[in-house]
Formats: sequence, structure tokens, C-alpha cells
Amino acid sequence: MSSSAYNAPVEVSRLQRAALIVGVIGLVVLGIGLVVDRSQFWRSYLTGYLFWLGVAVGSLALLMLQHLTGGGWGMVIRRVLEASTRTLPLMFVLFLPILLGLHSIYEWTHQEVIDAHPVLKEKARLYLNPTFFSIRAILIFAIWIALAFFLNRWSLEQDTSASRQITKKMQMLSGPGMVLFVMTVTFAAIDWVMSLDPEWSSTIFGLLFVAAWALSALAFTVANLAWLTKREPMAHVVAPLHFHDLGKLLLALVMLWAYFSYSQYLIIWSGNLPEEITWYLPRTRGAWGGIALAVVLLHFALPFLFLLSRKFKRDPHKLVLVAVLILVMRYVDLLWVIVPNFSREGFQVSWMDFASPVGFGGVWLAFFFWQLSRRPLMPTNDPQLPSVLAQAHGHQHSDEFIDEAAA
Repeated sequence: MSSSAYNAPVEVSRLQRAALIVGVIGLVVLGIGLVVDRSQFWRSYLTGYLFWLGVAVGSLALLMLQHLTGGGWGMVIRRVLEASTRTLPLMFVLFLPILLGLHSIYEWTHQEVIDAHPVLKEKARLYLNPTFFSIRAILIFAIWIALAFFLNRWSLEQDTSASRQITKKMQMLSGPGMVLFVMTVTFAAIDWVMSLDPEWSSTIFGLLFVAAWALSALAFTVANLAWLTKREPMAHVVAPLHFHDLGKLLLALVMLWAYFSYSQYLIIWSGNLPEEITWYLPRTRGAWGGIALAVVLLHFALPFLFLLSRKFKRDPHKLVLVAVLILVMRYVDLLWVIVPNFSREGFQVSWMDFASPVGFGGVWLAFFFWQLSRRPLMPTNDPQLPSVLAQAHGHQHSDEFIDEAAA
């Protein structure tokens, strides 16, 4: 089948324009906050930015995982993942303003804070200082963008050549790339989030963001694929088998995120050390305590119960509901992690905390849909594509036969 047969549906262009309009409006509203409350503006900017950055970076991890493992589940979402990773240059540009707002976001940039806390003096000298912070951020983005660049470039070359050497190159890069992903996300989580409370530390905090960002990316990808499956050409490409596999991976990532989150809490609770429990105290009391309970129920318990069902995972109309719920709760969880660093006296959420993800989301989605429409929705010359499609269609026909027999 020719590559033109897999062109993105025309609705993608309309979604791109709509997303851009919403994004511009959201960023304009957020910009008003820069005049109203400068400090709150930068905090909300960071929160909304990190949510959508997680989707882009998490997609890079899933893309490399797909190249390492193969299978039909990865084949049908590869172009969605690639389009997400090609937004990383945009996210780097959007990160640059954060470097300008460091003084409004991170208290370790204030000399009086460093002088008042002896433990920060050594951290500031060796690690927590604006210069080294900026160098690390640029290096982290350079690694992410380089990995995405080569994986996308070789995938495009594969569309004109069915050479297995290209497949081998993508596999060879994805192995060490996964190691680099874990390391860079760990440093990003420590620098950009954990250092909001510079006296607190957790050795599992980086892995928590590794799981969270991969989960955000997969939830977004599942929702996107469910939308594409209702339209040509993906309507005759994606089978229930693919959603079943994606549902299993979604369940695994939900459990992995919950395991890391619970492990961190259990270790700190059992240790009961003053320098550690101060991070959890404001997050488990009052309104923040209620939000913590909501995260447990809606981010883990409910998706876990639904995703145990084989029939549920194979139904894109039901699976997309869980994916959207996870995306919403990912942002709620991010608010729960970040905001109490600035309002330790009680619950405080600004209207800018809601304008920020809308603004960033609109711009990010517009760029994503533009990238998605530039390439065929399937890697047309991948050597594994014919066998994957044949297996999926055969499995789909088998399911239809079983359903008819049951009826």
C-alpha cells in the first residue's frame, strides 16, 4: 500500500487551528497574571509547562521502548509518538523564560535564604546555582532532542527504504537511549521540581517522574489513537488486539507509578525524620489531604480496577475514558506536588494554575497536530508492518467470530 493511503484525516488540520486559538487565548490570560502577580505567574508557568513537557518526553521513552520490543501495539502508535517527540524543540524554547524567572520560582536563588540555612551553602556552591542549573537544563534538552532527531530521521528514511539496517540502527540507539532517558529525567525532576524545597530530598523522586511522564504520554497516545480509529485510514488498521496491548501497558505504568509513590511515602513515614516528613505534612492535611485521597482513588484505584477487565481494554470507547481520567489526574497530582512548596500554610490554588495548562496545551497540541499531518500515520516500509497488520486483522476476524457465536 502506498504511503498516501495512510495520510492523516482532514479533521487534523481543523483541530490544529482550534488548538492554536485556544492556546493563544490561554497564554494571553496567563500573561495577564504577569502583571497581577508576578511570583504566582512563574509558579503557574512552571506547573503547566511541566505537564505538557511530560507528554513529549514520555513519548520519547515509549518510542524507544517500541523499537526495542517491536509488536503491533507500537507500530500503530509510532507516528503519534514521533509527532509528540518533534515538539521537544518547541518545549526547549518555552523553557527559556523559566531561566529568566528563576528568582521568582526557586528560593535557593536568594542569598538571604542560603545564609539562613547552612545546609544550602554547600549545595549552592557545588550544585544549586543558576549557572550550573542552566547548563544542566541545556544539556538535558540537547540529549532529548538528539535522540528524537535521529529516531525521527531514520524512521523517515525507512519510508523510502525497507532496509533492515535502518530498523537495526533505531534499536541500537534505543538501548542506551533508555538509560539516558532515565538519567536525564531524574536530573530534570531533581532540578526543576524537588529543588523547590531545597532542604528536602528523596532518592526515588526521579524514578517517580520517569513513570509519571511515561504514563502521561501513553494516556495521551491512547486517547489520540481512539480518535484516529474512528476515521480513515486507521479505522481499518487498528484492531482490538492493539488496544488490548496498550491497555495492558497502561495498567503496568499505573501500577509502577503507584509503587514508586507508595514506596516514597512508606519510607519517609517509617523513618519519621523531621527533615523528611515536612514535605508530606502540608500535603496530607486539610484540602490538600482530600486531593491526596482523590489522587489515590482516581489516579490509581479506579483505573486499576477498570484496566483489569480484558473486555474493557479492547474497547477504545471505554479505554479512552480511563486515558482522559489519567491525564486529568496527572495534572492534579502535579499541582499536589508543586503548589504546597509555595503555600505551606494551607490550600491555595490560583486561576493561573488553570490558565497555564490550557495555554501550553493549546500551543503544544497545535504543533503536535501539524507534525502529525506531515507524515503517513503508519511506517509504510517497516519490514514488520505486513506481518503485524495480517496478525491484527486475523485476530480481529477471530474476535468477530467468537462474538457472533456467543450471540
